[in-house]
Amino acid sequence: MTPAARFTLALLATLTAATAGATTYPDAAASDPATLGWMVGSPPPADRIIRFADGSYFKFPQMRWSVSHFRQLMPTLNVSRGLGAPGVLVQSPDTQINGLAFTPLGTKQSMTWEQSLPATYTDGIIVLHRGNVVYERYFGVLKDDGQHAAMSVTKSLVGTLGATLVAEGKIDPNKRVADYVPELAQSAFGNATVRQVLDMTTGLKYSEDYADPNAEVWAHANAGSPLPKPKDYTGPRSYYEFLQTVQPLGHHGESFGYKTINTDVLGWVIARVTGQNVAELLSQRIWSRLGAEQDAYFTVDSIGTPFAGGGLNAGLRDMARFGEMLRNDGTFNGQQIVPKAVVDDIRRGGDKAAFAKAGYGLLQGFSYRNMWWVSHNPDDAFMARGVHGQSIYIDPKAEMVIVRFASNPVAANAANDPITLPAFAALAQHLKKQP
Repeated sequence: MTPAARFTLALLATLTAATAGATTYPDAAASDPATLGWMVGSPPPADRIIRFADGSYFKFPQMRWSVSHFRQLMPTLNVSRGLGAPGVLVQSPDTQINGLAFTPLGTKQSMTWEQSLPATYTDGIIVLHRGNVVYERYFGVLKDDGQHAAMSVTKSLVGTLGATLVAEGKIDPNKRVADYVPELAQSAFGNATVRQVLDMTTGLKYSEDYADPNAEVWAHANAGSPLPKPKDYTGPRSYYEFLQTVQPLGHHGESFGYKTINTDVLGWVIARVTGQNVAELLSQRIWSRLGAEQDAYFTVDSIGTPFAGGGLNAGLRDMARFGEMLRNDGTFNGQQIVPKAVVDDIRRGGDKAAFAKAGYGLLQGFSYRNMWWVSHNPDDAFMARGVHGQSIYIDPKAEMVIVRFASNPVAANAANDPITLPAFAALAQHLKKQP
């Protein structure tokens, strides 16, 4: 093992221990899905097979293969790119980026941008500066023509659709959710406003703690599973059915609480208002207009409802196009795709005091608006974030967009943030110096 590899492994072990107790995992090289040969062969060897039905698809290290192959394992719904020619992304590589040094949070030893990639189990990363591709790398089984799970980055795209409908007057953010979806009147969402859903200031009895097997997030996942339920199963059998069972906890509007089901509710509101599910609307309003290279897709439940809270899978470059569109006030590929008012509203951010109550130690000063994480830093950067290391990072002052796909064994973003946040900030400072 090289000194750089030993350093990276030691740093990762330190950061992981801080966020996941004493659990240790094989590093990026040892868990590389291409090297391990998952699902290779006709058929693959028995010990190299990954299945959705037995849960092996989301065990580590199998997960590192699965996040680039969800469509192979479960039912999905397409997000068409349309029939137009792909928009060109100009390649303008910056050879200095790999050697860019920064200091991870909570440490005193610097590391380079290149070292940060295996340290965070990066599967793919792209950087746009002023719209040009200055950096692009792929690892493991993700290729430039492949699609990767966006996880909760999905929320920010669905939030953008919702905010667009608000800007167009098709959704009144001050109306109650039950005004649009009467089926939710008796649930915790019934008397919440659409704005409270968009900004996740709802008071819900719902734990998103993936480390707790009794957390409601797992009941939600079980309801949304497309697999047949056991004969004695009496619980909800779809996302819509689960949402009707959610109970209140606390009061709406008092504090930020990150809960995936808010986005599923927004997806239901969007479907009722437009007559289209989020996959269809994303295709019509955004994906087919971006000049995307590839179709995207959503995972779905047993009745074909797309998972609005985290089911999007897409190509790295196309997600970069989406980020660049927002950096340019909603304009891309020669047209206004999202109203500028939507981007302005996201960038202004939400209620900082409400966000602070959630206790995100690494995100002090942030707020949450329209399902985007807003930094309020000097560069006015804002982010889409997903478990296991997915992100879109938009820095208007640096004229920079970063999209990162990853398969970190630790779900919580606290496992990545000590490295990725200072890395992104260092890259922004570097790019601001470019002519």
